[in-house]
Amino acid sequence: MTSLRVRAGVLGLALLAGLSAPTASASAPASTAPSPTVEEQRLDRAVPREILGRSGFDALTAEFTRALDSARGYAEARRIVVREGSALWRRAVDRAQGRGPVGGDLSRDDDRPLYWARLGMTRDVRTWEPSFGLSAGQRASLIDELERTSRGQTAVRYPRDKGVKRILVTGFDPFTLDRDIRISNPSGASALALDGRVIRTAQGPARVETVVFPVRWRDFTDGTVERTLRPYLKQVDLLTTVSQGRVGRFDVERTNGAWRGGFGDNENVGVTGLVPVADPASQPQWTTTTLPYREIVAADTGRFPVYDNTAVTEIPAGGTEPVVRPEGPTPGSAARQGGGGDYLSNEIAYRGTLLRDRLGLRDVLPAGHVHTPVLEFGGGNTSEITDPEFVRNRLDIIAQVTGILGVAAAG
Repeated sequence: MTSLRVRAGVLGLALLAGLSAPTASASAPASTAPSPTVEEQRLDRAVPREILGRSGFDALTAEFTRALDSARGYAEARRIVVREGSALWRRAVDRAQGRGPVGGDLSRDDDRPLYWARLGMTRDVRTWEPSFGLSAGQRASLIDELERTSRGQTAVRYPRDKGVKRILVTGFDPFTLDRDIRISNPSGASALALDGRVIRTAQGPARVETVVFPVRWRDFTDGTVERTLRPYLKQVDLLTTVSQGRVGRFDVERTNGAWRGGFGDNENVGVTGLVPVADPASQPQWTTTTLPYREIVAADTGRFPVYDNTAVTEIPAGGTEPVVRPEGPTPGSAARQGGGGDYLSNEIAYRGTLLRDRLGLRDVLPAGHVHTPVLEFGGGNTSEITDPEFVRNRLDIIAQVTGILGVAAAG
């Protein structure tokens, strides 16, 4: 079996040999494995390699490669993928929370090693050519298992103690990587820092479980949000979706819109149109937060100001052009931007609150979206992957997300 680690070198030798090879060699079967995605291709750039090396997560991807190469059939490959994907999530959580080896000199709270290591693993599975037959459907299933397990989506566990509240929090991968490939997402970092933690609220302890989602339109179209959240919404006391938003401020987004605005995702794909959901005949244009936004805004949760954001963009009933409404939508209008915009932040808020409503939880489950400040590097840093101000900003955002969750759970 060809090792994934040496395939590139073998390919280069084969190309050189082909200059003098017999004509019959041209009849050798071509590779049937798909090419890496746009997102996976960024792994070959210097910054991802530095992040993986300085965090020690390059060793995890190498271990995964060796384990996958050892598989002798699909069932064994599936077991390896589930085991290694789950281990990657747990390693990232443990690192963020100060358990286990640091594995390098990057700040423990850094979410980027998880992101780039996952991409290394999915690329390995996508381009893998095992000695046994692997159908396109089986390969897709392996990638799906790897995505779900390495994002914490299969690891949500709550205690049976009824005296402990249950909080479910979602975060996102880094994005806009072609603008600055060094980017970290504070919502993903918050998810790692909070997963499995018990926080104190005015009404007692609360257990936090977290999951992370990709910044890809196709996954949302395929229902990844609903598949992940549906099993837990009737169990939890609070759902808070979190993403990176505006510079220098937190926002509690009051209203979410059913519209995709077309901004390019991590695969450089833009999609414009109505958010696709099951049973579109009953789909509303708007959903609203049930988070205790007044209490959150009034509380002293950290150094960044927190706003109750009520603005939306709509096409009014009978109209044809978009109009900004600072106080929220008007009756019968069509959504063009929710408070959180028209990208995947708005969409996860819309999908999460729509699922809440369709499960009959509108009046009993506080649920909604919180935008964090943009995570900024220190002044003058245009090339280094980290700096003291960058680390401080991320830690302060994580601490303030924790404070906001405490207020929301008590409210």
